[in-house]
Amino acid sequence: MSQLKITVQTTIKAPVAKVWDYYTNPKHIINWNFADPSWHCPTATNNMKIGGIYKARMEAKDGSYGFDFEAVYSEITENKHFTYEFGGRTATVEFNALTNQTEVVVTFDAETENPIDMQKAGWQSILNNFKKYTENK
Repeated sequence: MSQLKITVQTTIKAPVAKVWDYYTNPKHIINWNFADPSWHCPTATNNMKIGGIYKARMEAKDGSYGFDFEAVYSEITENKHFTYEFGGRTATVEFNALTNQTEVVVTFDAETENPIDMQKAGWQSILNNFKKYTENK
């Protein structure tokens, strides 16, 4: 049975090298990697190589709930795209250089616990935070 894929995307007014750096560098990840203002990402690490591990802690600011997101890279082409595996699922992030901007397209395997619309909205919200952070820095 093939896995249902969900895609979210945005276009950022910044060159691809900056967008890549802000998306993959832990010092930036902690500033945008959450879906809702009541949440934050207090820690992140990223070993950006094939077989390398990405980890991010996501938690409610009031401390009521949190979880660790961990993924392993299976494919990387710098400033173009990468694929990682997490919990038996995969996600690919593409960085498409346009004139004076970069399109970021994230395609990921849906999970079965939450409705598709909810999953898409959550991932899109994180991507919207990323856009806002990157364009304002």
